[in-house]
Amino acid sequence: MSTADEVDLSHGGSRREHRVDSLVRWVFFICALLTILTTVGIILVLVQGAVTFFLDVSIIEYFTSIDWAPLDADPSFGIWPLIWGTLVITVGSALIAVPIGTLTAIYLSEYASDQTRSVLKPLLEILAGIPTIVYGFFALSFITPQIQRVFPDTGTFNALAGAIVVGIMIIPMVSSLSEDAMHAVPDDLRQAAYGLGATRFDVSTNVVVPAALSGIVAAYILAISRAIGETMAVTLAAGMRPQITTNPLEPIQTMTAYMVQVGTGDLSVGSIGYQSLFAVGLTLFAMTLAMNLVSLWIKGRYREVYR
Repeated sequence: MSTADEVDLSHGGSRREHRVDSLVRWVFFICALLTILTTVGIILVLVQGAVTFFLDVSIIEYFTSIDWAPLDADPSFGIWPLIWGTLVITVGSALIAVPIGTLTAIYLSEYASDQTRSVLKPLLEILAGIPTIVYGFFALSFITPQIQRVFPDTGTFNALAGAIVVGIMIIPMVSSLSEDAMHAVPDDLRQAAYGLGATRFDVSTNVVVPAALSGIVAAYILAISRAIGETMAVTLAAGMRPQITTNPLEPIQTMTAYMVQVGTGDLSVGSIGYQSLFAVGLTLFAMTLAMNLVSLWIKGRYREVYR
């Protein structure tokens, strides 16, 4: 083969590689664009429905009233009972998932061997793949009966069972993301601390956790955002009674549970009760978006960069 033929083959291969690269680049661009357009479409649908709702309902009543009864003969549209129920479940689940998930992450990152970690971490993440409806039935059939053994007057639906089951659900997110952040801390920091006579516990709590703090806090916020948007498990465990109560043994209703109630009911499309779905959905979207923005800010503000 002559030199000219070799040059032609080289140029031909370069052109084919360029065409493949261009095709891949456009495929990735289209996928990213579809994601953005889907998000914009969801926002537009929520905003359009919410605007129609607020044409009939005062936005002042929506954010100041503490009575939520949109399906009654004399309806009222105060969102706070639903926000309260959502916050009760979110805070309760965080009190369970944050300490357990963080301690699990520290064990996997600093104490477990590579073989143990390779087995335990996938097993832990299986919890994240269990359907939420299964968690709801687990709360009804196991968690609530255990609560009733301690507090016999507890009903079938209660906020405590909802918080516990959602806390169990988000433990994998807290532990997995936190462990990834801890695992990314350079070993040089650990070895330097060991060289100064620090124990493994000292290294874990005083070196690794502070160094990975931005990722750990981001994991907390993402898990809390997941708890805010939980639907079926909360609907089955906590009930559908919109009320502001400090008793965790009473039923409550979250924003997502209300959306399930209306979505599976017989309300006619276009009615004020049906349009309230969009107002509640937009409120929930705003809360979740705010949590994610805080997470991004914390990651950017406190992220440690190692070279």
